[in-house]
Amino acid sequence: MLVDSPPEQSVEHGSAPSPRNLRKRNAVRAAGLLVSLGVLVLVMLASIAVGAKTIPFGDVWHGLAHYSGTGDDVIVRDVRVPRTILGVLAGAALGTAGAVMQGLTRNPLAEPGILGVNAGASAAVVSAISFLGVTSLTGYVWFAFLGAGAVSALVYVLGGSRGATPVRLALAGTAATAALYGYVNAVQLLDSAALERLRFWTVGSLASADMAVVGKVWPFIVAGLVLALVLARPLNAMEMGEDSARALGVHLTRTRILSMLAVTLLCGAATAACGPIVFIGLMVPHLVRAITGPDMRWILPYAAVLAPVLLLGSDVVGRVVTSPSELQVGIVTALIGGPVFIHLVRRRRMGQL
Repeated sequence: MLVDSPPEQSVEHGSAPSPRNLRKRNAVRAAGLLVSLGVLVLVMLASIAVGAKTIPFGDVWHGLAHYSGTGDDVIVRDVRVPRTILGVLAGAALGTAGAVMQGLTRNPLAEPGILGVNAGASAAVVSAISFLGVTSLTGYVWFAFLGAGAVSALVYVLGGSRGATPVRLALAGTAATAALYGYVNAVQLLDSAALERLRFWTVGSLASADMAVVGKVWPFIVAGLVLALVLARPLNAMEMGEDSARALGVHLTRTRILSMLAVTLLCGAATAACGPIVFIGLMVPHLVRAITGPDMRWILPYAAVLAPVLLLGSDVVGRVVTSPSELQVGIVTALIGGPVFIHLVRRRRMGQL
């Protein structure tokens, strides 16, 4: 165990609730999590049943339960099911990574890209395509992890290593992100073939999902989710300040390193498979806090469930509004997330951070 659980009054930033009230509060949170799981199941069904091509529900069920290789069966089983599974995995990864980042940096406007992880993965993938001739999504995965891991380590060193603080990490990540995305744009402009292959990947899309890609990324996403959940208690303590965290027995350096490892695993896998999808990691933790309060032990499970709801819902919208073509999910989340980000920045209490 990394740290003793902080007292409930510290986590909730208020007076200590009675045991009865605490049990009631946790029961409400648990019920809300079950409801969220139900909503996720409904959105998954919608993702399988609804798309650019209209398929009767009976044919959808036939493709799932009695696959015979017809055109509609192929669309349902070989296209929409992998796309839905990848959407769940990527959404859970991005939402959880965003919650970890906001807890680690104590910055409510943080999202997974703040440490340059997405930019590092993108730069590595672009390099692999342009200079090494990698053309398959399964090949992107390993380069994305390499880039994400290398940039995470670089940001940690630039942020001060043992003396790293949230502000230093955020500044180092912002600088790395700007430099790396400049590199990505330069490579794409100089290599038209790379630009053509990456034009959908760079805006974020689930359209190229298949079970091979799912098989490559799911172990890393599951490992990242487990590690994030283990870090819930020390992240709770760190949100109260470094001195309070030390008093509660948190090893700050170890917690930062493990948090960055979790974010690297989650964002590296999601970015490799889907491209750099933005704002999921920013919006979902704010929604979750309105439901659960600031306790990371509840924020992380809720984020892992509700982020796929937002991602898959956005993907369904993108497939329907421009049918028979489709709008990439990264564009839809950006259209939703941009106004949300502006709203958060303009809120008075955000301006005081």
